[in-house]
Amino acid sequence: MTAVETPQSATPQRRFPIDLRKARILVTNDDGVYAPGIAVLRRIARTLSGDVWVVAPQEEQSGAGHSLTLRRPLRLRRLSARRFSVDGTPTDCVLVAAKHLFADRLPDLVLSGVNRGANLAEDVTYSGTIAAAMEATLLGIPAIAFSQNIEGNHSCDWSIAHAHGARLIRRLVAAGWPDNVLLSVNFPDVEARKVKGVAVARQGRRKIGDQLVEGTDPRGRTYYWIGDMRVDDRSRRGTDLAAMADGMVSVTPVNLDMTHGDTMAALERAFA
Repeated sequence: MTAVETPQSATPQRRFPIDLRKARILVTNDDGVYAPGIAVLRRIARTLSGDVWVVAPQEEQSGAGHSLTLRRPLRLRRLSARRFSVDGTPTDCVLVAAKHLFADRLPDLVLSGVNRGANLAEDVTYSGTIAAAMEATLLGIPAIAFSQNIEGNHSCDWSIAHAHGARLIRRLVAAGWPDNVLLSVNFPDVEARKVKGVAVARQGRRKIGDQLVEGTDPRGRTYYWIGDMRVDDRSRRGTDLAAMADGMVSVTPVNLDMTHGDTMAALERAFA
């Protein structure tokens, strides 16, 4: 087995604003390489640059979080020109792309999504969509995760991302953001023409998995199924949840340094 190492010259240097016309863009997701949302994001990316690549999971990986496949080999499959699948997680996809496909020149930008369903509040800790952007960020590559909110049980309206995605990417890239930070974008579930604007918002509070369903399989064995019941707090202004309720696109900067400064300072005093 031969280790694949990225050449030292390929170490990314953040340079904002990025010239999107000359940028290499990697598109990935967690819903799988055949999901409609990644086709939407690929089309958006191709309006920005002629150097667009897709590397995404072979199968759906929703809820995979920032997980790596460590106990078996990964398979990279070429589907068409600049379009590949990996039989692993979203994190695996970004890592394989960076260390193998792009060993000569890393992407200038990673776009993850468009996820079918929102990634709001604490969703970011479970989301494979966010995890792909997280892995890119750890590799020093600017990354944006995109998700489409769905209220109720109707089909997903991808026209919102189509209408607003490219212009939003241009504005975000022109503004830039720091190392160790990724951007999480959520589109509201309203008609594209009724989107009220963009809200730069902090994470709200809501919990998934409060509903745990117990059942019995055909062989008489008990199983437990984590439900989709959530408790949303949309009353707090300035949050991503409030932005969805107001019909606005939310943009949330997510910092990968999860150290809590105030607590660290208090503990330092306690152990001084």
